[in-house]
Amino acid sequence: MKFKLIYPKWAKLEKQTEFHLPPHGPVVFAAALPDHVAVEFIDENLEEIPFDDPVDFVGISMMLTIQVKRGWEIADAYRKRGVKVIFGGIATMLHAEETLEHGDAVFLGEAEGRMGKVFSDFSKGDLQPVYDYLNDRPPIEMVGTARRDILNRDLYNYRGVQMVDLVHASRGCRFHCYPCAVAYLGGQVFRPRPIEKAIAEMESIDNNRLFIVDNSLAQDTQWEMDLFREMIPLKKKWCSHPIEDKPEVLDLAARAGAWYVYQAVFDTSDYIRERIRRYHDHGILVEGTILLGLDHHTEDYIKKLVDFLLEIDLDLAEFTILTPFPHTKAFQDLNKQERIFSHNWNDYSADRVVYQPKHMSPERLQELFYDAWDTFYADESQQMKMFKVLQKVVEREKRDNTFRPRKRALAKQAFGRKS
Repeated sequence: MKFKLIYPKWAKLEKQTEFHLPPHGPVVFAAALPDHVAVEFIDENLEEIPFDDPVDFVGISMMLTIQVKRGWEIADAYRKRGVKVIFGGIATMLHAEETLEHGDAVFLGEAEGRMGKVFSDFSKGDLQPVYDYLNDRPPIEMVGTARRDILNRDLYNYRGVQMVDLVHASRGCRFHCYPCAVAYLGGQVFRPRPIEKAIAEMESIDNNRLFIVDNSLAQDTQWEMDLFREMIPLKKKWCSHPIEDKPEVLDLAARAGAWYVYQAVFDTSDYIRERIRRYHDHGILVEGTILLGLDHHTEDYIKKLVDFLLEIDLDLAEFTILTPFPHTKAFQDLNKQERIFSHNWNDYSADRVVYQPKHMSPERLQELFYDAWDTFYADESQQMKMFKVLQKVVEREKRDNTFRPRKRALAKQAFGRKS
């Protein structure tokens, strides 16, 4: 059976340097497919979709809300050709009812152990409209190594520089943050993979640079330390979401190859200042993630927050605007208060205002968002800051004898530096 798996294109943050990472959801899903299924993967961000090529069945994997309308267009085009389409992925779960109007089936939940039935139903002409496993999660031990062989590896670089590969060591999250849908999607129970399985997958990846995409590694101190301890011999260099703010944890993370972290900067407190300093003391770079437009954000507050980011020497910063994605606390609150004025999912890109802020007009919040990017990168461009982050990983690879010279040459070329 020929199965085509498609990842719809989506617009990147307007002010952000554009690059493309190999998507995680599709390769994890592909690992759950029955052996008799021959899968072809198309990342529409980097490849054209050959709509007229013969195919038995099409799957559309959608991660972000901003992908859904394009995903629906792709499905409509295939269904007009008489090809059945199934949707899956995070954004499918957030927009299931609307998505079902454009597909023959939607798959909700985690795929391990479930795809045999889906493909059996398809073969018998008995495909069900909804496969709902949202609240029936498979044992975490079933999660195997992702099928990265379906990727066209040559496409995933930034101007010739090798990007990170994505991998996960756990699912679920015990936190329930205001703008986040993870509690709905993966549950509020932290579910770590067996460490030996996570380590085996990391070791199997033919790339020295990884992005551990777990929602937060700071959920279980002993597990986190055990994971880092086992990662040390791999000599991988990796980035992640937050690491627990304890000296013994940060020390192990650094020894395990922590390169940089994405750390939410949500106020101008000494706690945040010291948090960033402790990362830096352990040689871990920090990309601050800054969410603008919360109800306590006044114009003056946002300006002071941006000034604070420059004081604490963040290595990079990524600004987004509060976006009320379905099945989040933010959506529930703003929808109840009738403050959401756009349900055009193409506007849900995290860089557009789609609701009425509490202390300013939508237009003013949009202006402050642009000002934040421009102010932070006024003295040094985002590209140059990215180059410095890449320089750091090259230095560490050289110390570990895992450095590939070609990457460095291409990096210099990409950023206009002399060899």
